Amino acid sequence: MKKKIVSIMMAAAMVLSLAACGGGSGNESSGSNGTDNEEEAGKSSGESYTIGICQLVQHDALDAATEGFKDALTELCGEGNVSFDEQNAQGEHNMCATIVNQFVSDDVDLILANATDPLTTAASATAEIPIIGTSVTDYATALQAENWTGATGINVSGTSDLAPIDEQEAMLKELLPDAKTIGILYCSAEPNSKYQAELFEKALEEDDIEYKEYTAADSNEIQSVVTSAVSEVDAIYIPTDNTMAASTDIVKNVCVPAGIPVIAGEQGICSGCGIATLSISYYDIGYKAGEMAYDVLANGADISTMDIEFAPEVTKMYNKEICEELKITVPEDYEAIETK
Repeated sequence: MKKKIVSIMMAAAMVLSLAACGGGSGNESSGSNGTDNEEEAGKSSGESYTIGICQLVQHDALDAATEGFKDALTELCGEGNVSFDEQNAQGEHNMCATIVNQFVSDDVDLILANATDPLTTAASATAEIPIIGTSVTDYATALQAENWTGATGINVSGTSDLAPIDEQEAMLKELLPDAKTIGILYCSAEPNSKYQAELFEKALEEDDIEYKEYTAADSNEIQSVVTSAVSEVDAIYIPTDNTMAASTDIVKNVCVPAGIPVIAGEQGICSGCGIATLSISYYDIGYKAGEMAYDVLANGADISTMDIEFAPEVTKMYNKEICEELKITVPEDYEAIETK
């Protein structure tokens, strides 16, 4: 009899345990008798996930991409079914490695690599944990991939922040038709910046416009490099570049007093020191990265065959304050950047 009572108690305990595991944390917040409403049930499979986020540096563009990613996964997985270990590398490669290695040690379910350095670091650290990148311009360049087909063939996929470079060059010609020599400014430590610079130079060559390259190894060199550039060129182009994006005040404080306009590769740089940009939405590419992450985690999608995704549209935008200061007239089809 005693054995029978014990067996009944054990069986009851197992039933309660299974009910708790199957419900997930979403049931606790549903306010119902152990079941979510139909909308929440459709969003979540009941699984819970831990996501490691490594963002290279804090600036508006990368912040927006991280926000979009988190919003997408939270909406798709259901509130309480996904948690984020969000870390900022403060622009340091060694910090990226420390953060990513901790994610691997913790055996997170997926890594978001926000910018190129976190992406390459994560790809070197693990071949097992799926890695979704965002704010990466060219994955083939970043991963040194040969015979590029659009998918990486490894545990990496994601979204690109590449806007049409030839259209950016056309924007420069439209706004600055008298510019004879263009300075191309970027951080030499960022391979995707060099990739964009080369594309921009090719577009300038096709229009017989002269250019000079100016590179800074890190933020400490930017002021001296920009000071040299403004004495030699009529305008400056800065591609999407995390080092420059985090140092726009330095660029602005040299370029604006010198009367040298800057065409920027993205909205964050433009709002800090530029006159205009052909910009994508970093929130949107982050959101798309979140959708891709969900497809891998919840639907079992093969990340190695997932093509890199791009922003669905681009927008002509301008910095009203700097344009007025430099007396630059902007056509009506440009959208003013909202300043904080």
